[in-house]
Amino acid sequence: MVTFTFSVNDENGLHARPAGLLVKEAMKCKSAVTLKKGGKSGDAKKIFNVMGLAVKHGDVVTVEVDGITEQEDADSLKKYIEENL
Repeated sequence: MVTFTFSVNDENGLHARPAGLLVKEAMKCKSAVTLKKGGKSGDAKKIFNVMGLAVKHGDVVTVEVDGITEQEDADSLKKYIEENL
């Protein structure tokens, strides 16, 4: 399992549009991708799970990637998040 964290810089948090784009990116991964925030967790490939985390500006989110291509998937997601969130 590969994990990394990121802080949400968007003033509106992880609202519908960026959450949808993150889900779309996570769907490209062969590995399982889980987001965790404040005791809650959700499948990053499901929009309702991502929205259910209610991620606000400044929140720190942990990403867990687990699977056969976990390192490549984690690197890809980390790059996407750094460039877009």
